[in-house]
Amino acid sequence: MVEKTGYEMKYFRPPKGEFSDYSLNFLKNLGYTTVLWSNAYDDWDDKKQGRAEYGKQKLLDNLHSGCVILMHSTSRDNKELLEEFINSARKMGYIFETLDNFEN
Repeated sequence: MVEKTGYEMKYFRPPKGEFSDYSLNFLKNLGYTTVLWSNAYDDWDDKKQGRAEYGKQKLLDNLHSGCVILMHSTSRDNKELLEEFINSARKMGYIFETLDNFEN
């Protein structure tokens, strides 16, 4: 995968958060760390777009130390809310780190 992306893929997020002991062990044997999220909203639903302020508030209301945020790239709202969300979270004292930095 490094050849195609320039990035070593180490983490796996199960689609829909669905997993089993088998899939966790299978992925671990492949060298992946399975990561779930602790903060998300229904941004994946194409029928529920046009609610950027709602999405930003949902994310801010559920922000906490160690939070792993799930945001889907297919959401038009996320593009609109991302900068304001990050600025608001930083004003609240939060910092953003990669999973690599979080583990350390």
